[in-house]
Amino acid sequence: MSTTLLSPRPSDLDLGDFLTQYGDIFEHSPWVAEGAWKQGLTAQDNDPDVLADTMGEILQQADIDQQIAVIRAHPDLAGKAALAGELTQDSTREQAGAGLDQCSPVEFEHFQNLNQAYQDKFGFPFVIAVKGLDRYNILDAFEKRLENDLATERRTAIEQIIKIARFRLHARATESA
Repeated sequence: MSTTLLSPRPSDLDLGDFLTQYGDIFEHSPWVAEGAWKQGLTAQDNDPDVLADTMGEILQQADIDQQIAVIRAHPDLAGKAALAGELTQDSTREQAGAGLDQCSPVEFEHFQNLNQAYQDKFGFPFVIAVKGLDRYNILDAFEKRLENDLATERRTAIEQIIKIARFRLHARATESA
């Protein structure tokens, strides 16, 4: 029986090495990884799901301003940063995997309009874990979530960010016997 574990093992790393390896899991927010490391990592945290939960708890326990800062660290979907090639490698790969780099001009304009409406209403970008979704699923979720109130949408965005972190950690994991 094999299990999927992170390599290098988080529980074996000092803070500097941990931040080098895992500090980018939460978009431009290494303080989340630092908080997880400082509360103490065990061998269980070598599992990507456990580390995602550990780091996710740090984000969920943060104050609202810190949570909003993490949400704001995420790029617009199919936005100007993507066009300019300014996304992180993870975001570029994730958006391309959902076909957002293949939007028609009409779809791109629709994304831009939704991005602006969402930003105007909530004050932060729309965040969704795009893995396993296509641009049509994303547009549908965008339109539905625009109907949420601010508190609900902040919680939803945080849940999606933790889901993104889980996917990113799984992408870095390797099989071991």
